[in-house]
Amino acid sequence: MDPFYFIVIGVVVLVFLFMAIINRYRRCPSDKILVIYGNRGSNKSAKCVHGGGAFVWPIVEDYAYLSLTPLGIDANLTNALSRQNIRVDVPCRFTVGISTEPESMLAAAERLLGLTPAQIQELARDILFGQLRLVIATMSIEELNSDRDKFLEAITANVEVELKKIGLRLINVNVTDIKDESGYIEALGQEAAAKAINEAKVRVAEQEKVGEIGKAEAVRETRIRTAEANAQAVQGENEAKIAIANSDADRREREAEAQRKAVAAEKVASAQALEEAYAAEQKAEIARADRDRASQQANVIVAQEIEKRRLVIAAEATAEQKRVNAKGEADAIYAKMEAEANGLFQILTKQADGYDKMIKAAGGDATKAYTLLLLEKLPELVKTQVDAIKGINIDKVTVWDNGGGGDAKTSTANFLSGLMKSIPPLGELFDQAGLSLPEYLAKKKEEDETPEPSTPEKE
Repeated sequence: MDPFYFIVIGVVVLVFLFMAIINRYRRCPSDKILVIYGNRGSNKSAKCVHGGGAFVWPIVEDYAYLSLTPLGIDANLTNALSRQNIRVDVPCRFTVGISTEPESMLAAAERLLGLTPAQIQELARDILFGQLRLVIATMSIEELNSDRDKFLEAITANVEVELKKIGLRLINVNVTDIKDESGYIEALGQEAAAKAINEAKVRVAEQEKVGEIGKAEAVRETRIRTAEANAQAVQGENEAKIAIANSDADRREREAEAQRKAVAAEKVASAQALEEAYAAEQKAEIARADRDRASQQANVIVAQEIEKRRLVIAAEATAEQKRVNAKGEADAIYAKMEAEANGLFQILTKQADGYDKMIKAAGGDATKAYTLLLLEKLPELVKTQVDAIKGINIDKVTVWDNGGGGDAKTSTANFLSGLMKSIPPLGELFDQAGLSLPEYLAKKKEEDETPEPSTPEKE
């Protein structure tokens, strides 16, 4: 066969064994005891585990659980003999359970494993009945009836020792009413009741005696105290009358003093009231004056102040506007003058260049250059002379001329000649300009200025 199959089979067997081993681990709940029994290598017949877990070997070991739930057992014991040979009935209820002590758990595993709760209750009841009879036999009826703590302690001491042998422990004991067939306990109860009643009656009588004595003493004390009180009352009345008289006198005196003080106080208060009224009126008048003054100030001064501020603001605005306008005009004038200056500078520069070229053209003679310049301006000068008399309006000209060759000065021609001579000659214009006429014009002038030979006047 293929070795692979052997390997698979081995793995399967190992897994199966591992799962079997895991399934044999048992955990113990807290309300139970795990009992493992079987092939134990020690002297113990079983292993008990509480609150843990253990591994249970297969085949050679097995396990079981013991419940720790308490069991209630009714042990109604009847006809039990007491130490006084009186038969009593003692109804009791016990609460027992399996102990978790190692020795008790082992004893429970040995004696209670496999029993049902009812069987465990029956086994425990037998033990409880036997031990309860032993305890009652050692105690008297009085101890059973009156000293219940001692009875319960005796039951616990005897019962726990026997229950521990089978792995149980006593949790609680509850003893109800104890009865006996002879009525001894009932007689003891009646005796105790009668004794209690008699003692109560004695105490009642004692209290009644004390009450009567106290009542008599109270009456005597009342009469004494009443007499003393009456005497003291009379004395008190007399003293009260004296005190009343003194009080009345003091009252009248105090009333008079109070009346005097009241009248004085009223007058003082009236005067103070008047003073305060006058002061209040004065304050009111001052306040009214202040109010009127404030009203006038608000109506006049404030309005004038507002008007003043308005005028100041308007003046400042006007001044600011003027400053802005002046600045603008100044800037405009400055720009205009600067432009004119630049233009004049350009004109003069060009004129200077022209004069320079004119002088160079005249061969460097400035006089000739000026003459040429003057000749250019001569038409304008003549035009200016003509314009001087151009605007003269002559409404009417009367001529007294005989048409002959008389005195030339009286002729019309001479009048016009004189009028033309009133115009500044060219020579004077040249002289005013700091120039001189050309030579040929100057000779002509001299010829014109030479006086004509005088002719004898005709008679």
